[in-house]
Formats: sequence, structure tokens, C-alpha cells
Amino acid sequence: MASAPFISSSEPTKVDASNISSIKAFPIPSSYHSLAEPDDIVDVTEELAASIPVIDFSLLTSDDLKIHTKAVHEIAKACSEWGFFMLTNHGVPESLMQELMKKTHEFYNLPEEEKEEFGDDGDPLSPIRHGTSFHPPAESFNYWRDYLKLLTSPQFSFPHKPPGYREVAFEYNKKINGVARKLLQGISESLGLESDSIIDSSDSDSGLHIMGVNFYPPCPQPHLALGLPPHSDFGFLTFLIQNGIGGLQVKHEDKWLNVNPLPNCLVVNIGDQLEAVSNGRYGSVLHRAILNNKDTRISLVVVNGPARDKEIGPAPELLEKEKPLFKSIKYCDYLLVQQKSQLSDGRTLDQIRYSSQ
Repeated sequence: MASAPFISSSEPTKVDASNISSIKAFPIPSSYHSLAEPDDIVDVTEELAASIPVIDFSLLTSDDLKIHTKAVHEIAKACSEWGFFMLTNHGVPESLMQELMKKTHEFYNLPEEEKEEFGDDGDPLSPIRHGTSFHPPAESFNYWRDYLKLLTSPQFSFPHKPPGYREVAFEYNKKINGVARKLLQGISESLGLESDSIIDSSDSDSGLHIMGVNFYPPCPQPHLALGLPPHSDFGFLTFLIQNGIGGLQVKHEDKWLNVNPLPNCLVVNIGDQLEAVSNGRYGSVLHRAILNNKDTRISLVVVNGPARDKEIGPAPELLEKEKPLFKSIKYCDYLLVQQKSQLSDGRTLDQIRYSSQ
């Protein structure tokens, strides 16, 4: 393992990530040494990568009942066994995704002073937040990323620069929302519920949807730090695209594996609220972002969720034959708990899980 040329382990330096505007501003200090066991980052299995589920969205939306039913069964299998899948033939134009990625590059190349107006004020429900790490006030370690977090529904919020960025992002989010709606219908059916059950009970059509734009520049010592630690996502579904640079790892059967997305696919994660609604049948998957010392990785995620004031818990129809695994909680309250927790402390969902059944 390479030695650490920038930091002396005998003289740790604590850097307050709340007071910096970009991770690009400095070499890696000890407060970013977020890997307790550096070898863990390379202890990754490649055997399971080829088994990652692939769902053909065009089959789910088919008018042929037999084809549609088979797709619903495949979604149920992917959600119950993996908690994530790659979605192909989703109808989001590749040119739109490429333009969105191009504009994202332009945003992060803006001078730091031009991005200051979007600075994170610490409120997870602020419409536009730009910062670094995850939530520095709650962290023992900081994470090697810059972020742009945006509330895109029920009102669409987005930076006004660079020119055209807002318009491209609006169109992309509109397309993703359409895909999310169809997937939630298929997932409802796979649980034995009415097609619109989850959508109607959560008001997800006008729900709180969040877009995250993650920027992971080359890290001088990637064996010491993480872009993001193991965590699950809030919401129902998370949709991810990236700029062709790997870094996403998911945990499956107690093993980490690299996710290398198929061309022009969407990577879809099950979120905590979907695990709660399904009463644990579909688990939100643990995943993390690893780093490299050569290339900048950009990932864009859209989190589809319920309305902020809706109480989310196990679907009543499922509780006719089984006990609830989770307490119901307002979505906005859940977000506040998640924002103020250390990601490394485990899943926020465990805080609303009944201790015994």
C-alpha cells in the first residue's frame, strides 16, 4: 500500500468541512480518513456482478397482459433478492442524459464565488443546497465529494447557471417522474396491491422529489477515504446515472460488488420508504461510493418519494395477514432524522423498526 504523502498520521489535522466550499480546495486531511480498514475497499467480489438484475421497462409497459405480468414478476424478484436493478429501454433519451452531464461539468467548473449563493444552510428541506461531504455537523469523518441537492417536486428548484442547466434538468426530471410512476405501479402489483395503491396513498405524484448531483474529484489517497460510506436511500426509488467513471458499490449477500451499468441504462435502488410500505419484503440496499486518484466521477440521482407530510408505514392490506415491522412516520420527519444522523451509524430505517414481533 502506498504511503500517505500529504498527511502525517502522528499529527492529525481536523478540517471543518462546514467552512469549505469545495473538496477540490485541498489535499486529503486526516478528518477525511473514513476507512477504518483500508483493505476493505479492495475486498470486493466480482463473481456476482454478472447476476445484477436487468429489467426491460418496455416489457413492463406492454399492452400484452402476459408480457406485462412476466415483467412484474421479474421486478418482484429483483426487489426482494437484490434491492436494486438496471433498467433498460426506459425511454429517457440518451442525448438528454449526455446534455445533463455536460451542464453538470459546467456547473462544477464555475468559479467558487459564483456557487456561493447556493451554499448549504443545513436545512435538508431547503430547495437548493451546495456543499461538501454529507452533513459535516453530524460527522466523525468527512467524505470526499461536493454535492448539489435540489428539491424538484412539488416545486422545481434549480440553479440559474450555467445557462441552460435548469431547462435540461427540468426535462430530465419530468422523464424520470414518468418512469417512476410506471415502476411504482408495477411494484404495487407485485405486492398484490392495486396498481395505484402506493401512488395514491402517498401522493407521490406531487411528492417530495430530490435530485442529487455528486462530484467526486480524484483523491490523492483513495485507499484512505470514501466518497460516501455505506448507506441506504430515503424515498421510494432512486434513479442513478453517471459519467462513465466507476465508483458505485452495493452490498449483496454480505459482499461488496462493483456496479458497472449497461450503456444508457438507469440504476434503480429501492429506498427506505418502499421497504416500510412493503413491510420488509423489498429491502433498501446498502451502497457506497469509492474513489480513485485519476478521474473525476459525477453521478446524478433522482429520489422519488411521498408527499412531505404523508405518514408512511406498511400498507394496510399487507397487515391483514402479518404484523407490522415498521412504525409509521411523516416523510419530512424521517428526512430530518436521516440528515442529522451519521451515515456510518447504520440505516435510519432501523430507528423506526419495531424491536420485537
